[in-house]
Amino acid sequence: MTNQEIQSIKQRFAIIGNAPALNYAIQVATQVAPTDMTVLITGESGSGKESFSKIIHALSPRKHGQFIAINCGAIPEGTIDSELFGHEKGAFTGANEARKGYFEVTDGGTIFLDEIAEMPLGTQARLLRVLENGEFIRVGSSKVQKTDVRVVAATNVNLLDRVQAGKFREDLYYRLNTVPITVPPLRDRGDDIYLLFRKFTADFSEKHRVKPISLTPDAVRLLTRFRFPGNIRQLKNLAEQISVLEMEREVDAARLTTYLPAAQTSLLPALVPGHGAGGDFGSYSERDILYRLLFDMRRDMTDLKKVVLELATGNRPAAAADTQELLRQNSHLFNNLSESAPYPNPDGAPEAPNGYYLPASPTAPLRVDMGPGNYADEEDVDQTEDISHETEEETLSLDAVEKEMILKALKKHHNKRKYAAQDLGISERTLYRKLKQYDLESA
Repeated sequence: MTNQEIQSIKQRFAIIGNAPALNYAIQVATQVAPTDMTVLITGESGSGKESFSKIIHALSPRKHGQFIAINCGAIPEGTIDSELFGHEKGAFTGANEARKGYFEVTDGGTIFLDEIAEMPLGTQARLLRVLENGEFIRVGSSKVQKTDVRVVAATNVNLLDRVQAGKFREDLYYRLNTVPITVPPLRDRGDDIYLLFRKFTADFSEKHRVKPISLTPDAVRLLTRFRFPGNIRQLKNLAEQISVLEMEREVDAARLTTYLPAAQTSLLPALVPGHGAGGDFGSYSERDILYRLLFDMRRDMTDLKKVVLELATGNRPAAAADTQELLRQNSHLFNNLSESAPYPNPDGAPEAPNGYYLPASPTAPLRVDMGPGNYADEEDVDQTEDISHETEEETLSLDAVEKEMILKALKKHHNKRKYAAQDLGISERTLYRKLKQYDLESA
């Protein structure tokens, strides 16, 4: 698909932006539109998922049929079956007459099911039957009816997580996810943020009959660095608010800051619920992430203690240069290392950066400057037995922590080792080895 064709579609459906991820999503929607395949659109709330459902319908052979957009989260659980599939007279209290549902009304058209993750499990079973056989039954009836409807679904949550939690049918997920389309969040679209802001302020200036808002260069930089958790919807509200309230029509960064929530102006990494597993921290709570970071730091410290112990006792023949590199890489583990005055070199040992003096041979005493009164000298070599004991205890405690994390992951995923391995960020093969190591194979 050429760039000119993509631009033509953008103009037709009033889509603004040139981000590669956005262009790719438009290309996929255009390619799948002429087919009858079911499409699942994923993206954060306010990112513009409904626009893609309209593209798919307008470019399909069903464009002359009806298009209905339904928010599954906005319909009460007790009435959603009636809304989608209809009901017979007397089917429930208040059903004074028979009523057609959306699947019957839009026969030959397209239904857009937004927030599909909020659909009750019972309704999910009915929807699966429509997708597979084109059949449905009205509430209060036993007569099977036929319909020819294309379904486009959308969600702002990870449906696989819902499947694992037992809140979404796995068979329905794979039936809906025939063709996936991912709509990028606004914060990942770069310069598109400013383009959209200019479009919105121009529209509002015409609507409210005021002079359009302009931004200084520093305000543009601030705007494009904002995270926009509410995506396009939040940007549009911001543009309208500034257009109406701001007296000065040129806004600088200081003035723009007063309209932006302070907690959301940083581009530092943030937790996004329900995204990814394995190496992606999105599936963990903040407490779990801190727990894992502390676990890794303790493991690094234990490894370093072992190396220092081996060097001090002469059991690790290492060149001075290798030792210097090791200590340089782990310098952050020593207290006040960068501020410490260099320790005098008593043995003619080679000098390393930041005041390190290293033994010229494996049998020479190891001296590391860790601040006044905290360095090792010849008398400290006699304490190697205590260091060894402490290292062994820490290793045992880390094994216990690792064992506890494995058991927690297995319990969370009902002993499904594949999902537990993904949650722990390791391969299934590594998990099997750990289970054997800790005698947990029966878990």
